[in-house]
Amino acid sequence: MEIGQKLPEFLGTDQDGRELRLSDFKGKQLVLYVYPRDSTPGCTNEACSLRDNYERFLAMGYAVVGCSTQDAKSHKKFIEKYQLPFPLICDTEKKLVSELGVYGEKKNYGKTYMGVFRTTFIADENGVVTRIMGPKEIKVKEHATQILG
Repeated sequence: MEIGQKLPEFLGTDQDGRELRLSDFKGKQLVLYVYPRDSTPGCTNEACSLRDNYERFLAMGYAVVGCSTQDAKSHKKFIEKYQLPFPLICDTEKKLVSELGVYGEKKNYGKTYMGVFRTTFIADENGVVTRIMGPKEIKVKEHATQILG
């Protein structure tokens, strides 16, 4: 996925089994943040930064949607524990993260494995990507401020 391209129409299903489509957000800017794993320190800080600024996002015409490869049970627990007000896509088959180009080989402590690269896509009212923030740019505790300025 690159700036100027349109996000996929079918985004996936959320923690409640609802299908989320790009057209559901027509007329709003969309923050689609992709994160590695529910309830890990970095991902929790990122989600809480977005949660704490959620009203600002709404006031500025944004919708916020998270996505990781965990299942609905994991997402529900994460949402309940941290009172997250936005949906989380359950991309267990890694379809969306692959389409977005944010799933691949990672290295950590000398181990190589396949995983999700923390990335945020900002799309305009028509679903066209206007900004991409990658893993090196994202500061999890300040992520909402990075997006909103």
